Amino acid sequence: MQKLKKKKLILLALGIFTPLTLTTQKVNASTFGAEIFCTMRDGGNDHESSWEAAYAYIKKQKGGIFKVSPKNAAAQITETVIREKDKFGYCVEYLDNLHPNRKLIRELEKEEKRKEKEAKDRENKRKKLEKELEETNEKISEEFTDETLNRYSY
Repeated sequence: MQKLKKKKLILLALGIFTPLTLTTQKVNASTFGAEIFCTMRDGGNDHESSWEAAYAYIKKQKGGIFKVSPKNAAAQITETVIREKDKFGYCVEYLDNLHPNRKLIRELEKEEKRKEKEAKDRENKRKKLEKELEETNEKISEEFTDETLNRYSY
């Protein structure tokens, strides 16, 4: 009975302290990820290389079974920059590149769907015309027998 209580107490302690250590690691990873991103951008590097370096660091620090998605990492960097404005004030101008223009993306998706629909409509129209042509050819061939086509038959 005493061993069971000790095991429960150990599991309870692990259950309480494990999430705390993981949260601290996440905060540290996002803070340093933001520092990497902002320092590289401020140093004149392009968005892609700065983003890749920061994202790789955040992903590596997260560990565990599940990896951090690019959206989540971008949100973490944004959060850190906003939360620590005095430290990362120079980096605010670079945040727009982390979150692409959602309106533009929606418009592009809408345009893509419209083009797909037009292509589908053209294909359906082509098939309909082919079917009509086939039916017309069948009618014509039924009207004209071999005798009517033979130019020497009188």
